[in-house]
Amino acid sequence: MQAVILCGGRGTRLHEETTVRPKPMVLVGDHPILWHIMRRYRAYGVRDFVLCLGYKGEVIRDYFLNFRHNSTDVEVDLSSGEVTLLSKEDVDWRVRLVDTGMNTQTGARIRRIAPHIQSDRFFATYGDGVANIDLGELLRFHREQGKQITVTAVRPPSRFGELLVDGTLVRHFLEKPQTGAGWINGGFFVVERSALDTFPDRENLSFEADVLEDVAARGQLAVYKHDGFWQCMDTYRELQHLNDLWASGHIPWAKV
Repeated sequence: MQAVILCGGRGTRLHEETTVRPKPMVLVGDHPILWHIMRRYRAYGVRDFVLCLGYKGEVIRDYFLNFRHNSTDVEVDLSSGEVTLLSKEDVDWRVRLVDTGMNTQTGARIRRIAPHIQSDRFFATYGDGVANIDLGELLRFHREQGKQITVTAVRPPSRFGELLVDGTLVRHFLEKPQTGAGWINGGFFVVERSALDTFPDRENLSFEADVLEDVAARGQLAVYKHDGFWQCMDTYRELQHLNDLWASGHIPWAKV
């Protein structure tokens, strides 16, 4: 199994950060959110990744080309230029960095990486959201349903704390819980390789508005409901929330 991650958008709503880096490279704690997403997949056995690059893709490319040197302690012999790694991060990922265009829409980006898909099905997600989804269970569900694509439905987090009130007393307080109303696209997919053959070849092809709409109309879009933690990073407020969770040591998306 491979995981395809959409990393090419401009992230304009997070302009405080994305004027200098693509959104997947915005830091949560000491690492880009992209690192957090990939570690979640690796915890379920996925080590092959295809990254769909676009806006400021060179920043992501440089990050992985220099990953060992930038993520560990090093010793540099200035007389010889020899670099010795004094420690190393325990990663065994294989990462394909594919330029899918500057202004390409999400569906077209996925279509363009088709030559790099080497299995019958693959995971796909966005490079700006984390969750504690059981990816093994998601894959099992997808296989069981036998559809072209499975989308994970989530309940969005509330901006406000939840109060359980008994008369004039608060019996329970929960800060920013997942809401109980409605389901939204949580951005964690399983896609059959054969589905890519149905994607029209055009730059403005949206995965959400075009591909998923069409797949749903044909009865080929399954939904996996996830009631647990999920958080996107569309705004600076959401970025702060993720960093607060990281600093607290309560990191729901990190699989122990």
